[in-house]
Amino acid sequence: MGKHRAGWRPDRLREQREAHGLTLEKAGERLREVAEQAKLKGIPAANPQTLWQHEQGEVYPGPHYRRAYCLLYRATEPDLGFRTALPGEETCFKLTPMDDRLNGAHVLAVERAIHRISPGTEDAGHFALQQRIIDAWKRRHTGGDPHRPVLILVGGFAGSGKTELARFFVQLTGWPLLDKDPLTRPLVERLLVALGGDPNDRHTELYRERVRSVEYDCLMQSAMANIKCGISTVLSAPFIAELTDPDWMQRLSNRAASMGVDVFPVWVRCDEESMREYITFRSAARDAWKLARWDEYMATIDLELRPAVPHLVVDNRLGTAVTLADQARQAMGAMYA
Repeated sequence: MGKHRAGWRPDRLREQREAHGLTLEKAGERLREVAEQAKLKGIPAANPQTLWQHEQGEVYPGPHYRRAYCLLYRATEPDLGFRTALPGEETCFKLTPMDDRLNGAHVLAVERAIHRISPGTEDAGHFALQQRIIDAWKRRHTGGDPHRPVLILVGGFAGSGKTELARFFVQLTGWPLLDKDPLTRPLVERLLVALGGDPNDRHTELYRERVRSVEYDCLMQSAMANIKCGISTVLSAPFIAELTDPDWMQRLSNRAASMGVDVFPVWVRCDEESMREYITFRSAARDAWKLARWDEYMATIDLELRPAVPHLVVDNRLGTAVTLADQARQAMGAMYA
């Protein structure tokens, strides 16, 4: 129930709707349009009754509904009363209208989102990666990127927002995305079955000892095929064992450096409630064990875990980074989630 959510102010949704001069019916139509444009699949109806329940605090909006509301009203989650703002979180800012991109505000929106990448260690070059992404975005239509190729490893726990952030980097830069799950899932599932296991197993010794290494080997070999051709590439995977293994990272960095490629590990920080919400929402078969034994699963998770190598951090607690990425996409007129 919405009334049990800390910081939830449902009256603000009604205030925003009325300030925009929208009826419940019209707001639903606009919400569906925004969701379709942004490729948000979790808004099948957005009917007046559902919106009324949101505004009355009877039902707390799911993650895609909240993202769509933020895009519709060009506001942040704290601004719309979905939650209390994090310390120091920017909650109110103006963005360029979709049909007016001549004043540079869309550049500011992109930079604001990219500046969510912060140093996780003192020797991590976060300014370098920020600038590389922004430069690549600006240069996409001007003949290419003059920098050395870059390999970005976007890691974090399940449901932390890795894929959303990786896709955002890709939309800005034009670099290819290699996402572990769609890239390796058919192989992993058939291998597990061939070994007498469950195709959706991601938690037993069978998976960890006999399948996981093959899965990551496929991902990294695909990445190497790209960077050998001088193509900057973004990888999305948990990378829990890899980023916490200095020897593994050193071998990768050495191999990449021999090909003139810079490696940037990016860790996506999230909170337990947000991870559970997104894992529940995506309804993937591979997550069934986690959801059925959530406390047991969380006992294996250290939310304060960080890579054991120089790395960057994107703070996506309560969906803050994904919200800014959505706002930047809207400012650019490039809504593809």
